[in-house]
Amino acid sequence: MKLTPAQVEAYHREGYLFFPGLFSADETRVLNAEVPNLYAEERPENVREKGSTAVRTNFAAHTYNDAYRRLARHPRLIEPARQILGDDVYIHQFKINGKAAFDGDVWQWHQDYGTWFNDDDMPDARAMNVAVFLEDVNEFNGPLMFIPRSHQKGRQEAGHDVSTTSYPLWTIDNATITRLVAEGGIISPKGPAGSMMMFHCNLVHASGSNLTPWNRTIVYLSLNSCVNHIRRFKRPEYIAHRDFAPIQCLADDCLN
Repeated sequence: MKLTPAQVEAYHREGYLFFPGLFSADETRVLNAEVPNLYAEERPENVREKGSTAVRTNFAAHTYNDAYRRLARHPRLIEPARQILGDDVYIHQFKINGKAAFDGDVWQWHQDYGTWFNDDDMPDARAMNVAVFLEDVNEFNGPLMFIPRSHQKGRQEAGHDVSTTSYPLWTIDNATITRLVAEGGIISPKGPAGSMMMFHCNLVHASGSNLTPWNRTIVYLSLNSCVNHIRRFKRPEYIAHRDFAPIQCLADDCLN
């Protein structure tokens, strides 16, 4: 999958690209079929919501599940990232974020690079997230919110929030968010299962809680330039990977 010059320009200007329905119903069905068993396992890779058994994040499924191993090498995800970053890429993080019906908690306003810089000593913001919707995402079930063009402001000061949710996060204060929103507004990509989005690691984003009866599960590949690999290894390897070898893509039909 090759991006057009206009798409590359839009990514650099706005900080994200969105591709509704990029993966077929059959392809997303293969991925969805694995989620219940992954979430049911009692292993450290499953981080559960505060005060609940619902899974907030499953880490590193591509290292022990075949369907997600294939997704991690899918050319529709990897090739556009290589094109934008101008380099071979490796997986810094692999997450299946499950904002469960009724129980899915908030993700506070943050930049992913803030955490990667502070916790992992990633040298530069030469990384991105590529995400696939496993269920329909609508205005009600906790869609992601982005502040367009906020990535152009660089890394923002952040505080380490270890109490709001079950997962510690470097979050941005309300005054900064108010200023950034006044400058860029808020957008919220919504679409069917199989939609894909790419966004810059400095794009400020968040999501609200899910009070609906509809799950909202999204798979994230956090892709980093191989020459920009992390220098600090204080977090578990299933959270911050240490295999910096370039990803070798499979065929486009690898999920069929």
